Amino acid sequence: MAKYKLGDICEIVSGSTPKTSIEEYWDGDIKWITPAEINDDTYIVTDSVRKITDLGAKKTGLSPFPEGTVILSSRAPIGKVAIAGCAMCCNQGFKNLICSEKILNKYLYWFLKGNTSFLNSLGRGATFKEISKSIVSQIEINVPDIEYQKEAADILEKVSEVIYLRKQELTALDNLINARFVEMFGTLDTPTQAFEKATLKELCNKITDGKHGGCKSEVGTERYFVGAREIYDDDVHYELAPEINIEEFEKDYKRCNVEIGDFLIVNTGATIGKSAIACDKRTEHTLLQKSVALLKVKKDVLNPIFLKWCYRVNTKMYMVENASAQPNLLLSKINATVIYVPDIELQNQFADFVHQVNKSKVAVQKALDETQMLFDSLMQEYFG
Repeated sequence: MAKYKLGDICEIVSGSTPKTSIEEYWDGDIKWITPAEINDDTYIVTDSVRKITDLGAKKTGLSPFPEGTVILSSRAPIGKVAIAGCAMCCNQGFKNLICSEKILNKYLYWFLKGNTSFLNSLGRGATFKEISKSIVSQIEINVPDIEYQKEAADILEKVSEVIYLRKQELTALDNLINARFVEMFGTLDTPTQAFEKATLKELCNKITDGKHGGCKSEVGTERYFVGAREIYDDDVHYELAPEINIEEFEKDYKRCNVEIGDFLIVNTGATIGKSAIACDKRTEHTLLQKSVALLKVKKDVLNPIFLKWCYRVNTKMYMVENASAQPNLLLSKINATVIYVPDIELQNQFADFVHQVNKSKVAVQKALDETQMLFDSLMQEYFG
């Protein structure tokens, strides 16, 4: 199979930004995209948020690249990729590839889509990483005959569509739970009935946060230091958590003793509000970091699953406004938060519904994982 450098089989073009202070350059008919408009679900791009005028393009030296061009973001961030569905311009955050007859644009798209980490490793710069035109031009790619490229691209597109649909199924199941919660309880502002109310302090036996400060790492102790990074997708991801010294674990665990059924919520940073209910067999070997709050609910009056979805539906419970650059959900705010308290039997009915939906989510997630493995193996087969 022949191998080529991208610069030998593609024309590589970039873009620019007309001066935003000159009104005559903007609100025209020429589409002009930025990296922010490309996301994981983007494949064919046919429009842009902002548009420029002929004068803006002329004064900035911009020429529209043609339909079919492979669009590659080269900074902030590196590696977003799509295909132009029509002629358009772009800002300076791209290195776009106009394919020659030797390479199919969809084949190149999938090659770049599957090599985000590699592209990022090529980034250069002190302030922020960027890949230059010369760097992109030196990237090598296996180039089989066009028929093989078309077959590979078609198969990858079909498998990718299945992955997308599986992810949509998971989102739809979450939305179903959300809708059921609102149907049964309403929101804090508009409850479905006059439920009793109480503060979380009154509804919990303990509310605290994790250890302030670090811990000595020690592989093989099976004692885990869990922070905001490890809590997402309604779960605690122990595969990401560092193992720590047993003596340090035991010194701090008593204050923040995580047990099965406890509610954990990220209380600081970009993922504030992410939560999980402790259910793993490693739970009692878990020491929380200060970025996670622990709530031990009084289970005779508050179901932790109800509390988790109360936070999910009523996002103002963890939305904070403060002067710091990093948002912090203080323990004082958690303690003082007032929520509605439906009868525990009603809460348990909702929890049972969640358990049934979660069974469907497990099946969909398994199918998604299997499809993702197939996609990854195909990428390895086609591109090495």
